[in-house]
Amino acid sequence: MGLMRAGFHVTGIDRDPQPHYVGDCFRMADALRYPLDGFDFIWASPPCQDHMRVGQHRSHGTGWMLEATRKRLERRRTLWAIENVPGAPLRVDYSLCGCMFGQPNLRRERWFETSWQGLSLMPSHNHEQPAISVVGHGTPSWVRNRLGRCPSIKEYRAIMGIDWMNRGELSQAVPPFYAEFIGREVKKQMAQETKRPEQ
Repeated sequence: MGLMRAGFHVTGIDRDPQPHYVGDCFRMADALRYPLDGFDFIWASPPCQDHMRVGQHRSHGTGWMLEATRKRLERRRTLWAIENVPGAPLRVDYSLCGCMFGQPNLRRERWFETSWQGLSLMPSHNHEQPAISVVGHGTPSWVRNRLGRCPSIKEYRAIMGIDWMNRGELSQAVPPFYAEFIGREVKKQMAQETKRPEQ
């Protein structure tokens, strides 16, 4: 949704069905094998579970996919971004959180490594207000302790800016305002590359 708001036509690729997908086109396929020709920009979100640094996470067995994704993208001239959680083995070109986008209650930091090694001045983290973290399939105890209650699905949807997903899907989602921000940074990069003389 965020990339569409930034002006892209979006094709989503996932090995599992995504009944609430809202992009222009969805392909059920292996993202590490899907043909990438013809795309102006590639956004990759390899599984994050093996890179989480909070809680007691068992190995998910998918940590290798981030490096495999990077190697595949580095062989292309197409602009790309890899999104993942804090603690993932990424070069952090952008670090985004809800508090930077007018959502002071949303604690959902995400890191982005980009082909253009992006840089943008953003507000620093500010979580003075009680923070809500949309993770897993339940409400973390620290969220309940700070808020004194469990947020409703309606509150989770509102804070994420996503009204079409269920609870499990929300826990895996990137807020559209993050994707719109990255999409606008990509558009700037495209404009710069268009102005560059051929070498």
